[in-house]
Amino acid sequence: MISGHGGNIYDMAKKLDCKSSDITDMSSNLNPFGPPEGLFTKIKENLEGIITLPEVDSRGIIDLFAENHGLEPGQVLAGNGTTQFIYSIPQALGTKKALILGPTYADYADACSMNNIEYSTLVSDESQSFVFDMEHINNSVKGFDTVFICNPNNPTGVLIPSEDLETLCSSNPHIFFIIDESYLPFVIGDKNESMSNMGLSNVVVLNSMSKIFRVPGLRIGFLVSNIEVVKKFRRYLLPWSVNFVAQEAISYLMNEKEKIRLFVEKTVKYLEIERECFSAKFDGVRDIKLFPSRTSFILAKLYGTHTSKSVCENLARSKKILLRDCFNFNGLSEHFIRISLKTREENNNLAEALMELFK
Repeated sequence: MISGHGGNIYDMAKKLDCKSSDITDMSSNLNPFGPPEGLFTKIKENLEGIITLPEVDSRGIIDLFAENHGLEPGQVLAGNGTTQFIYSIPQALGTKKALILGPTYADYADACSMNNIEYSTLVSDESQSFVFDMEHINNSVKGFDTVFICNPNNPTGVLIPSEDLETLCSSNPHIFFIIDESYLPFVIGDKNESMSNMGLSNVVVLNSMSKIFRVPGLRIGFLVSNIEVVKKFRRYLLPWSVNFVAQEAISYLMNEKEKIRLFVEKTVKYLEIERECFSAKFDGVRDIKLFPSRTSFILAKLYGTHTSKSVCENLARSKKILLRDCFNFNGLSEHFIRISLKTREENNNLAEALMELFK
């Protein structure tokens, strides 16, 4: 099971002997605006539905998702977060040897380990700001039957253009490519860059609503592929995987198209400005380097005597600010932290707190 993840505010509150609401959580990659207006009201108005079972196969929300994304319902599955699908991938696809593009989310490797699957990690070059070399990837995937790609990537924030991914996947038709698009809405705000519309039979796309709509506690995830591949995953999907409250939330998000479009558009524009403003504060600061990002979070490297553990512990203790210690990402070290942007005030408070440490 994953450990050392972001968003562990309850554990931190216990250590600091404070309320979880007292902590500024900049470790978890969630929309600073969410959830969208009206979502809580929708859930409250229909809360009596928890006295009955939800749809056993989530057919209603699958149909809505398919309609909104120009897909056939048979191409879509709904699950208890994308995590449910990640851990079923080795069994559903019969994976024998996997390649993971890193540094990245630990659950891909954990899913392989749980199923006794051999895997390797291909780590992008820090000197290139962790941008992937597509030619090198294409040469490296030979001999593997499954490749995991988080796009845009966590924790680096790097986006591989959809045309480059399409070329990679179509050039290797006998390899399954798992494209985790959990953070894609933060980049473009719509589905034009999504691999779910490419029509490639060897591509499995993971879609999360937890991050962009800030509802991680509801555990909402979708899987998209061709009909035959979806059938393979359906064999490993438990009944009632999506609870009633989550189904109600998805129904609202899928039906309020214009409201949600504007919400996502506002988020994308806000983050573009905040990334630039926050990063500019550290221009010329020798003790930290911020890497370019296309998402709601920024990867940073610490220099000198500063380590991720010392910085994270200091900020938690002195400012009640929670950051992501990236020491346990394969390919990183104890000198990397991840910062998830929030409000302008909270971002400025963090910048000031970091500057105090670097004096």
